[in-house]
Amino acid sequence: MVFQGSSSKCGNSHSSVSTASLIFPLASQNFSKTCSALKQSTLSVTNRLSSIHHDSLFVQQVADHYKLPLIANERCGSWYIPLERKAASAYFKSTDGHQGQSSFSTRRLNLQVLEIVGHHKGCIIVDSTRRGKSMPDALSKTIPIWCAVMNRLLFGDQGQAIRLHTPTNVVAPSEQSQIESRLDEFVSDAKRLQLDTSALRQTLSGPLRPLFVTPDHPFPDLPSQAHAPYHPIVCLTSSHRVHDAENSKSDYIQGAGDDSESWSQGLTPSLFWRHKDTLMSATDTELPSLIASFIALEQVDIQSRPIAPTLITPTATIFVGSHGSIDFDTWDAVVSCSCTNQTENQNTSTGGRPKVLHFPIPQGKLGSRALRAHLHLLAPFLQPILDSTTSEDAAKCVKILFTCPTGTDLAIGTALVALCLFFNDDGSRSKYLAPRDEIEEAQTGNDSLGVRTNIDKLLIRRRLAWISTAKPDARPSRETLQAVNTCLIGR
Repeated sequence: MVFQGSSSKCGNSHSSVSTASLIFPLASQNFSKTCSALKQSTLSVTNRLSSIHHDSLFVQQVADHYKLPLIANERCGSWYIPLERKAASAYFKSTDGHQGQSSFSTRRLNLQVLEIVGHHKGCIIVDSTRRGKSMPDALSKTIPIWCAVMNRLLFGDQGQAIRLHTPTNVVAPSEQSQIESRLDEFVSDAKRLQLDTSALRQTLSGPLRPLFVTPDHPFPDLPSQAHAPYHPIVCLTSSHRVHDAENSKSDYIQGAGDDSESWSQGLTPSLFWRHKDTLMSATDTELPSLIASFIALEQVDIQSRPIAPTLITPTATIFVGSHGSIDFDTWDAVVSCSCTNQTENQNTSTGGRPKVLHFPIPQGKLGSRALRAHLHLLAPFLQPILDSTTSEDAAKCVKILFTCPTGTDLAIGTALVALCLFFNDDGSRSKYLAPRDEIEEAQTGNDSLGVRTNIDKLLIRRRLAWISTAKPDARPSRETLQAVNTCLIGR
């Protein structure tokens, strides 16, 4: 075969060998289908659950070794921790540790971790990653940044306490230096939130120190708790690293719990651990119906066990919860976000004043975007209810519940608007703080309007810090927060 011709017919053209020229088209097509089928078989739900269970045994081994509580870094970490061994959840995002994009999140403060660390003298935070990496950025960088910021915020300049500790086999010295150069900026951002640092400091006897554990490296030693110069935050990667994941001959899947929305068919970590033996003994064809039946049973269980709403301190007025927590006799007012109106038969209070404000919006991004069109209704609904009492006695305070199907997104956005409009920094009632569009219409600066005009992004962040401190599982989406910003400051 001639690959390069020089005759007059070929001129200076070149011929190259392609897969299609060596394999008959039908054989090539069959080969591609076979590879695709093999990949789908390897990534099956049964293989994922088997891999998750395999990794969970290692997680429990580490917990037994260090005798520290397990915290799941959501949304992946909960897959690897049995329900009875899970102490709490944390929300450290890998995107806050991506190279060149490192940041300290004022939306996800994770202050609940400090309480657990103070009580147990340390903790283990569990996460995993796919894509052939040895550990997720959340563990290698986001958590170390958080530890360094908290140390500087709570302990000041105490030598080793202010250092940034990252895994040297993952984070290059140049990237370490880039992150360190921004730590003072991150600490300043945290200080602007006006957190109660004295109370947080009392929960800890020393600074935080991240340590890193993977299945491929030995466990680092910890100092004895009696003389420990720091509280260990063990960043535990649950999965073995697979260097060539797509071509691996093993059925093992690295980071099998990651991106569960794409494969779980609605199965959740809690359902998996409640029904682990049944699920793992089922075939691929049996799993869909099994999972559907478990989901249906859980929905009935949730409706029969409503979760108590969360009070957003320092107020004594604002509560956030899911729809299952609505008991109308308990509340002076309810603000509900959902497609269906579960409150239509409860629309007036004793004085004939509307008691319920319903925003007919769906969950997810569509609901967050639709929220913009409804938030302007919030202030005129709430103001007469809040003005109905002037008592500072918490027992006599108006109690207002904000709900959505999950209690973690749309309800957070509506409650955040109320906190910005009606409450001072100490949680007491403020003079109504009008959104920008109302101020512009009524000529800013006219004292007779009865409004204050200092709503800005910093105020919104401070009120959001109240929510994330009181309710660590609050996860307002970016779209929900954009709706809040648009309502309050026009951008």
